[in-house]
Amino acid sequence: MLGILSAGIAPGLALLSYFYLKDEYEPEPVSFVFRTFLYGVLLVFPIMFIQHVLETEHLLKSDLLDAFFGSGILEEFFKWFILFYLIYQHVEFDEPFDGIVYGVSVSLGFATVENIFYLVANGIEHAMTRALLPVSSHALFGVIMGFYLGKAKFTKGNKAQWILLSLLLPILLHGSYDFILISLENWLYIILPFMVFLWWFGLRKVKKAKILSANHFKK
Repeated sequence: MLGILSAGIAPGLALLSYFYLKDEYEPEPVSFVFRTFLYGVLLVFPIMFIQHVLETEHLLKSDLLDAFFGSGILEEFFKWFILFYLIYQHVEFDEPFDGIVYGVSVSLGFATVENIFYLVANGIEHAMTRALLPVSSHALFGVIMGFYLGKAKFTKGNKAQWILLSLLLPILLHGSYDFILISLENWLYIILPFMVFLWWFGLRKVKKAKILSANHFKK
């Protein structure tokens, strides 16, 4: 059991540390990052309950609905809700890159508990695949969500488009990810280039957020 817990927790903590250390200007308080991580942990339980109801009542009658509503919309909306209503206005969110730190944190809190549950049910032999696919993808959805929330908070003028993108893009990417996994027989041939694209896209947002933070502190 200790091995499963370690294998379940390690990828999330490694990815969170990686993105946290990318913040070169005013690193966020570890205590507040951990609190945001715990918000993500707590999200697992209402989301799993809703997903269980949707499954047992057979409310999602196609792979497309299952992927985009049962996973994409449901999971990303709850994460976005936490970020927008509990983190966005907080005093510690004081530069554009902070959106990425907190977006990754809440996403990996969710992904870590989900990962532990999966490994308990299916075995530690899935740990590497889980780390490379679902845990990494959740982190990158958090990067994208957080980037646009950071851009919204520190951009003058119309913020609505960036706030909208912070929700819609992760939903679109998450839904596409799940649709590939559950609907395609040869999903491996599609998911690998999709993950390469997701990493490329996420790391571009990291680079742009660094530039936005540098400009923010020059003002």
